[in-house]
Amino acid sequence: MTGLSTLWLPILLSSVIVFVASTVIHMALPWWHKSDYSKVPNEDRLRDALRPLAVPPGDYMVPRPASMQEMRSPEFLEKMKKGPVMMLTAIPNGPPSMTKSLVLWFLYCAVVGLFAAYVAGRALPAGAPYLRVFQLVGATAFIGYAAALWQSSIWYHRAWRTTIKSTIDGLVYALLTAGTFGWLWPR
Repeated sequence: MTGLSTLWLPILLSSVIVFVASTVIHMALPWWHKSDYSKVPNEDRLRDALRPLAVPPGDYMVPRPASMQEMRSPEFLEKMKKGPVMMLTAIPNGPPSMTKSLVLWFLYCAVVGLFAAYVAGRALPAGAPYLRVFQLVGATAFIGYAAALWQSSIWYHRAWRTTIKSTIDGLVYALLTAGTFGWLWPR
């Protein structure tokens, strides 16, 4: 067993490395995620139609039944048939600020590193072989960076190609995390 206090350096350094790698993926390879979101046909008309409704930031389902019973009603089924049917995330109006998202992303990277350190630290002693550390940390980090993404495609109809590309990103992040921990594992 290896204590978390001895793993602070790989936790922080892997967070920095993943943060930089994600920046490279999104900034230096803009074509990779460019097709994640399609442009809505008649975007200006849709925006003009929605603006007076002043939909507050949040996640929405349209149409949304009030109960399981209503979901089976002929009226609701007709709404589903008539459309549009959508999952909608409304974000605050105004120019985007990346600061909050970047801070939260870094903290998320650190949390993934922390959980990977916890799992590996409980299973492996100081001086464990590089490959064993790499395997355990890599698997744990992959779960943290990628496994939950699939739920969005399964339940919320997110495009599978977007989920697969993000899963590949998660694999890269997991490999970088695993390599950092393997390199800096206490001897």
